[in-house]
Amino acid sequence: MKISTKGRYALRLMLDLAMNDTGEPISLKDVAQRQGISDKYLEQIISVLNRAGFVRSVRGAQGGYFLRKEPQDYTVGMILRLTEGSLAPVACIEDDEEVNCDRQESCVTLILWKKINEAVNNVVDHTTLQDLVDWQQEKNGDYVI
Repeated sequence: MKISTKGRYALRLMLDLAMNDTGEPISLKDVAQRQGISDKYLEQIISVLNRAGFVRSVRGAQGGYFLRKEPQDYTVGMILRLTEGSLAPVACIEDDEEVNCDRQESCVTLILWKKINEAVNNVVDHTTLQDLVDWQQEKNGDYVI
């Protein structure tokens, strides 16, 4: 499994919104500048996050975005699955459903793929956006990204 730039940038975008929440809408232009990401690319990502109800948009000159929920209510897994789709290392175990495969009964690597999938899911589903905020603050003090 390799996370694309879309997934990585979605996490950075959500983290930026969480860390810079002052009660005022946060413009994508400001996020793009802080994160060093194209604002056009962020527009594509925020659109996906908005449609999924992860963020709330405010229109107008002073508009921007907020998180819809508290950072502890988002898991990394939620964000990555939204932007990446399945995180399974192989197609035969996507969505916890084994695809019919002629080798299924004798495939010893299936055990390995399941273990990798369980490990990845355990990490991303038990790591929240708040954990990332906390880790960022530990790493940089109170520096706002």
